Amino acid sequence: MVSSIGNALGLTDTDILIDAMHGVADAAGFLAAQYAAGGVWISIVSAMELTIGCRNATESKKLQKFLQRITILPIDTATSDLTYQLVQSFFLSHGLLIPDALIAATALKNGLPLHTKNTRHFQMIPQLNLVRPY
Repeated sequence: MVSSIGNALGLTDTDILIDAMHGVADAAGFLAAQYAAGGVWISIVSAMELTIGCRNATESKKLQKFLQRITILPIDTATSDLTYQLVQSFFLSHGLLIPDALIAATALKNGLPLHTKNTRHFQMIPQLNLVRPY
């Protein structure tokens, strides 16, 4: 299920965080609304993806400052088990990759909708509530 209402708390996908770090007004506004509603939550996978995207120490320091206000959810055993089930179910049929499966499983195990612009990466997972915030 895909919704376009992005004001409820949820797990924020990497694509939105990248937009915010690049100064995209819609992304910054969305994150501001999330902070006001109770905070921004991301998967540890998103934090790692952002870290790998840093090209130098200056960008890495900027990222660390950006992440200070964000709650980073870890991968626990239940999330890992669900990730494996998702990969088994959707890799061959839909090309679901490990990072996206980990992010989806984190959202599901924490009872959160997933805020993403990349709905195509996740739309095959019937129990996942997708929200495209902008």
